[in-house]
Amino acid sequence: MLLASLFGVVMGLVLGLTGAGGGILAVPALVLGLGWTMTQAAPVALFAVGSAAAVGAIDGLRHGLVRYRAALLIAALGAVFSPLGIYFAHQLQEKILRMLFSLLMVLVAWRMFRKDRQQAGPSDHGHASWGQKNCMLNEQTGRFDWTAKCTATLAALGAITGVVSGLLGVGGGFLIVPAFKQLTDVQMRGIVATSLMVISLISAIGVIGALHAGVRIDSQGAAFIVASIVGMIVGRRLCAQVPARALQVGFASVCLVVAGYMLLRA
Repeated sequence: MLLASLFGVVMGLVLGLTGAGGGILAVPALVLGLGWTMTQAAPVALFAVGSAAAVGAIDGLRHGLVRYRAALLIAALGAVFSPLGIYFAHQLQEKILRMLFSLLMVLVAWRMFRKDRQQAGPSDHGHASWGQKNCMLNEQTGRFDWTAKCTATLAALGAITGVVSGLLGVGGGFLIVPAFKQLTDVQMRGIVATSLMVISLISAIGVIGALHAGVRIDSQGAAFIVASIVGMIVGRRLCAQVPARALQVGFASVCLVVAGYMLLRA
């Protein structure tokens, strides 16, 4: 129980600091630390990530940082495609799922080593010129201009996030955050807040599907979930005080170590 709580606090802390990545640590913590299978760990990890992300999303909504229309669109497509990922997760062998998860962690680590995280500016607008990004904020309204290109881009992101979430039990923040940086002109603080809202919605959908399929959460899982919420609250308070680059390199290094260990175990 104590070990589950410790892992939960760490996962929530990472999620609060980065807006992504917590879920990708949650599954290895349950699989390697507590000896669970991937199919057992996935719904508990999703529940923990979703609960912790909801705390951060509410905070972002209070400060007007969440692009809630974009978040709802991504989550809606995620809801449609998440059951497909859950179906494939139950068809694949445990060994294959662990290998896929390990490769995913390597990809996340590589991206974080490769790109510096942008600092949040005084405004939530980025600095791209009009037309350079798929989704651009209107300078008058401060909201996205919902062109066909923008809508299709966010819908595709939601579909991919839903499949990966259902398959591997991750919230999808590691996909949403870099995609928003690449495809929109929203500043980092708005990206993190929007990512947390999407993660909470998609995770909730995945958990409902898993519970409907007969998965149950025991006392260890409940302790992990509660501790992750505590970690999220602490992480949100510390995020402005931690150097972004140090956080990025540290998290990427942890991902590589855990991915290597999971591959060896697989």
